[in-house]
Amino acid sequence: MRLIFTFCLLVLSRWAAGQDRYVLVIHGGAGTILKSQLTPERERAYREALKASLTAGYDVLKKGGSSLDAVEAAVRSMEDCPLFNAGKGAVFTAEGKNELDAAIMNGRTLEAGAVAGVTVVKNPVSAARAVMEKSKHVMMVGKGAETFAREAGLEIVDPAYFYTDDRWKGLQRARQLDSTRQQLDHADTAASARLGVELRDYKFGTVGAVALDKQGNLAAATSTGGMTNKRYGRVGDAPVIGAGTYADNASCAVSCTGWGEYFIRLVVAKSVCDLMEYKGMSVREAANELIMKKVPALGGDGGLIALDRQGRIAMSFNTAGMYRGAVKENGEVEISIFR
Repeated sequence: MRLIFTFCLLVLSRWAAGQDRYVLVIHGGAGTILKSQLTPERERAYREALKASLTAGYDVLKKGGSSLDAVEAAVRSMEDCPLFNAGKGAVFTAEGKNELDAAIMNGRTLEAGAVAGVTVVKNPVSAARAVMEKSKHVMMVGKGAETFAREAGLEIVDPAYFYTDDRWKGLQRARQLDSTRQQLDHADTAASARLGVELRDYKFGTVGAVALDKQGNLAAATSTGGMTNKRYGRVGDAPVIGAGTYADNASCAVSCTGWGEYFIRLVVAKSVCDLMEYKGMSVREAANELIMKKVPALGGDGGLIALDRQGRIAMSFNTAGMYRGAVKENGEVEISIFR
């Protein structure tokens, strides 16, 4: 009888502490995303794609799976969708190639993995996880990362798999405006030309996910195709642990989307965690400190999603919109695009 009573107390304490809570948050890029610029059909397509990503990750968490499995599943879903600048929807470099970056991090152990500049790996987020779990390294790049992915048994595709008409036309527009400049995903290049302003994008196509599982562990993952018309060898913040991706059970999990150079300089993802751990800020306060103050103070813009161990969410962005969504243990899905 005493044993049963003790067991019941343990179950009740776990329920009261919210240890069975699980949450998934995703983003698909931030920038000048205005309702007037999206047709109803296009908006519907984005919402359906975001829901598919949330469903993929939620199914993992609901069954008791790890936050790592959940963020990988959610990001893979967006990598397979040509609407997002990751995987199949990746933009083209100045050389007419698709170069992909990704990272993943385990908040329980602080293990992390990343790949950069890969051109034949179908799902870069899975390659990043393989680096984390099957090597002694944190980041691999280029041909070496591709060789490692093959050896790890990941799906390898012909570079032509990543081709889409929309992205190719975007590169041609960028070349016509100014072959020496680079743009982030989905810039309104026609408007830039009309106004005679500097070619600069206000929509960032990186995708990402953060999750809290039933065991109380956090994880984060990010994937991107980079910048349209980017120069050879350029790598943004997405695969840089601490800049675009970070997770620590002591604070929160973060995935960023924005002008990578600024996020690297400010080590944005880790800084959010540090503000929580060392200054006692809430996840929302810490996210806003970076995105609403520090990043724009340097001239950058973008956004991030963050999630703490109590399941509290931050979706902070200093642009007109951000493709984003969340799902909690009750299965209720929330999806937003505009501010």
